[in-house]
Amino acid sequence: MMRPKDPNRVEHTLRLIVSQLLRTGVITAAVIIIAGAVLFFIQHPGTAFSYHTFASEPARLREVWTIITQAFTFRSRAVIQFGILVLFATPVLRVLSSLIGFAVEKDWIYVGITAIVLAVLLLSIFL
Repeated sequence: MMRPKDPNRVEHTLRLIVSQLLRTGVITAAVIIIAGAVLFFIQHPGTAFSYHTFASEPARLREVWTIITQAFTFRSRAVIQFGILVLFATPVLRVLSSLIGFAVEKDWIYVGITAIVLAVLLLSIFL
């Protein structure tokens, strides 16, 4: 005989997954950014910084695919940018996991709301 799903148990499991995802994403991003900073100081010793004017990253480090490929060749700025990408991806994955969790629970109102939030999040990143 099949036991009915306990909604409290499913909700608790979803909360654990989401909290672990957020924790892992933030810690991973921090480790990658710190590693990139260490690489930067090794690869560019004695670099002087000017904090009076803002200088953005070169155009090549604003494209996701370029950042990923150059990060895996251990170019320090690309590694730092990759860490920032991981940090940006963390809340997106959190919303996506919530969407999946609500779908498993068959809570269609929250599936719809979460899908709208995910769409707005993705549009704000890519536009």
